Amino acid sequence: MRQEIKQVPNFPLAGGIQGVEEKKVKRKLTILGAGESGIGAALLGQAREYDVFVSDAGQIKANYKKELDDAGIAYEEGSHSTDRILKSDLVVKSPGIPEKAELIKKLRANGNLIISEIEFAAQFTNAKLIGITGTNGKTTTSMLAYHILKTGGFNVGLAGNVGTSFARQVLTENFDWYVLELSSFQLDDSYELKLEIGVLLNITPDHLDRYDYDFQKYIASKMRIFHLVHLGRHAVYWQDDPQIGEGILKATSGLNVHPFSLSGDAAEITYIQNDRLFYVPNGIEVSAPRADISIKGLHNALNAAAAGNAGLLAGVSPEALLEALKTFKGAEHRLEPVRELDGVEYINDSKATNLDSVRYALDAYENPIVWIAGGVDKGNEYNLINQLVQDKVKALICLGKDNSKLITSFENLVPTVKSTDDLIQAVRWAKELAEPGDVVLLSPACASFDLFQNYVDRGNQFKKAVLDL
Repeated sequence: MRQEIKQVPNFPLAGGIQGVEEKKVKRKLTILGAGESGIGAALLGQAREYDVFVSDAGQIKANYKKELDDAGIAYEEGSHSTDRILKSDLVVKSPGIPEKAELIKKLRANGNLIISEIEFAAQFTNAKLIGITGTNGKTTTSMLAYHILKTGGFNVGLAGNVGTSFARQVLTENFDWYVLELSSFQLDDSYELKLEIGVLLNITPDHLDRYDYDFQKYIASKMRIFHLVHLGRHAVYWQDDPQIGEGILKATSGLNVHPFSLSGDAAEITYIQNDRLFYVPNGIEVSAPRADISIKGLHNALNAAAAGNAGLLAGVSPEALLEALKTFKGAEHRLEPVRELDGVEYINDSKATNLDSVRYALDAYENPIVWIAGGVDKGNEYNLINQLVQDKVKALICLGKDNSKLITSFENLVPTVKSTDDLIQAVRWAKELAEPGDVVLLSPACASFDLFQNYVDRGNQFKKAVLDL
């Protein structure tokens, strides 16, 4: 048997519990957090006859307030009305709200049922679900899996930690399949998704402040994805990851397993060899040249292995898979080509906010790299990439309010190191330092909040500065 995770009772449906119609009383649904997922959940909840209340401790964006006003949904911003929220029959929590928040502690102590927007929306669709998680690569893999299914002619939506909220799509669309990018936070508050296919890419330390700085708790959170898969359905995972390998047998008991690997040492493993991907799920054999995969780097070959497995298991034809691998555009802000100027390629990898992502990025290019990095350090141990940096990087431009750690880590390894808190200056320096055939790579290894609103803002400003050269 698979290791059990905490189960919750079926949450209270509007208009009565479990179909009981004696008293048509609207159940009280509170949405905590008025971002895209929260607003989607609020609109879906109202359509399903809940008494909906939206509460956000910050300020709600004007476009979202207009949606709530137009729908006649009650809301508050700037604070939480704790007494009112504690009377809720069901609470849908934004993934950004940690368990240590005082309101969440009070709700837990009070016995209120708290779920994710993903869990809430899943109750109102009969579509088949593909869930994809991992510390790195989940956005690219989710978008690629979606593209593979679309290319295969499937009626499919893309939701979760990317794009339009799952709840909003369940309300307004009628898809047969969904590809869901799932963060550990979304998994934590999900219990009965009944995924058709669960995909786990990798597990490396991240977000440990949300897990009491206990890596094992974070690992357990990621492994939850396999407990959310229908018994008898499919689990796809990277066999080479030691964190996954330790608990995979227990986590996937009762499921069909489809590992992928860097080596083909077993008959039932999708693997990479001689610059080709060999897919073998359920006896399907497909060979794809790595040169035909539109997204580059070994890490993206692994992402393609995972997404391709999911697509083939869903029923996509080998021909459609091969076509999709060639035509996929890639995720914005993730090894995104911006332009080529004077023989220099400029790459926006603003989403690389941890060291593993940067390792993948540096490894993706053979030519000399002018590396732009920096921001709010997340406890990086830069010595782990010393050899890679020494081999690949000809110049480092540190971009942040405090660049001392980066400078100290690499000033003896990289011939040229510069420091600034001005992105335009950083891009100009990069142009001066780069020669034809070089790559200018923004891959920060750090959070963006010292100089930018978020990684999207950082990436967009970088692209504008490059296009203005």
